[in-house]
Amino acid sequence: MSIEPAADLNTAWSARDLAAIWHPCTQMRDHAGSVPMIPIARGDGAWLIDQNGKRYLDAISSWWTNLFGHANPRIAAAIKDQLDRLEHVIFAGFSHEPAIRLAEELLRIAPPGLARVFYADNGSSAVEVALKMSFHYWRNLGRSGKTRFVALTGSYHGETLGALSVTDVPLYRATYAPLLNQPIFVDSPDCYMREPGESWREHSLRKLADMRAALETHSEEICAVIVEPLVQCAGGMRMYHPAYLTGLRRLCDEFGVHLIVDEIAVGFGRTGTLFACEQACSDQQRFTPDFLCLSKGLTGGFLPLSAVLTTASIYEAFYAEYTSRKAFLHSHSYTGNPLACRAALETLAIFRDEPVLERTRALAAHLATRLVAVADHAHVAEVRQTGMIAAIELVRDKSTRAPFSAAERRGLRVYLHGLERGVLLRPLGDVVYFMPPYVITTDEIDLMVDVAIAGIERAVA
Repeated sequence: MSIEPAADLNTAWSARDLAAIWHPCTQMRDHAGSVPMIPIARGDGAWLIDQNGKRYLDAISSWWTNLFGHANPRIAAAIKDQLDRLEHVIFAGFSHEPAIRLAEELLRIAPPGLARVFYADNGSSAVEVALKMSFHYWRNLGRSGKTRFVALTGSYHGETLGALSVTDVPLYRATYAPLLNQPIFVDSPDCYMREPGESWREHSLRKLADMRAALETHSEEICAVIVEPLVQCAGGMRMYHPAYLTGLRRLCDEFGVHLIVDEIAVGFGRTGTLFACEQACSDQQRFTPDFLCLSKGLTGGFLPLSAVLTTASIYEAFYAEYTSRKAFLHSHSYTGNPLACRAALETLAIFRDEPVLERTRALAAHLATRLVAVADHAHVAEVRQTGMIAAIELVRDKSTRAPFSAAERRGLRVYLHGLERGVLLRPLGDVVYFMPPYVITTDEIDLMVDVAIAGIERAVA
């Protein structure tokens, strides 16, 4: 087999890719024009390295999955060790040490009151599990009239049909609307929409009135409310105050509906605490959802795995004689995969052994300092940040917040500039955001922000 010259490796691999692969969340025709396909050969910490040896700073953690760097030696070693022991086994009637130990560790670190772990393959599947489990719970209790869900406007929970049903991002939802169940959408506490002079806390608390109105009207038919805590990620990195979650928990208790917290994107330190919902704790009580959905960073970005944590009372509603037909029969072929569970165990061990949250808080503070420079830009409506998640909202007119036309694809111009300069930025429409791995340095944050600002100047020129 001939070996291409080094200068041609990217071109050669890209051609082979485009002849065979259909990529996610992509208009493939773009890659026939000005948008290059980047074939990655290896990773190194916060960096990705293409087939020609060019390096790209991964400012988005490869779709928010990578926590401790690409090719992290601790996680890689754990997977290699597990490979020689057990690669996979059916998880119905069988079990294994990594899955058991991981479930125990997740319950130890999770909000108090969560007592059982159900494994799945990915984030969308975790949301499917939580939705079905909530619906099935009420059915097992004889409350068959509870068939609907409440979600926030601007929410994103995945793209399988159940998860897409409670998603309110038209780009993903509109085409498939005839296939979807119809939830009750309630106005998001998104603080981008706050009134002049109104604080994040004041706005978020005010928006609880919309949720109360929906629950007062529909609680007898509602199974659960599902939310992304603190940051609505795919909806444009829109953010809100933890006080909303505190109030939402009280409302769900008052009206007898479940609360599903989707921490797939924001869990494991992204918001400054291990779980975002921890920030909703009050002096009187700790915050505990009825369902906690986890994925992405759970394995440090190495392997697909998700988990749904729930309470003993929900588990007990399914615990009955076989003939009762109350069992939860949802399944995945790779449920509880040992390799993925070992990766997750080592990821959690890093949190346990190292001052991860202290480090990320310092990095987040440095990022906030650097972003001050762009806040007054004529085409920046808002710079917002929660922990290690930050976003810059680009608009045509700062005073009115009138957006650019989507057809202009200003965010794509920032993306292409980033690739030229060796930084992977993948804006959500015209929202330029940062969600880097925790191994990033302050110098790398400076590079990331400098490239983004230059890209914004280029995009709005």
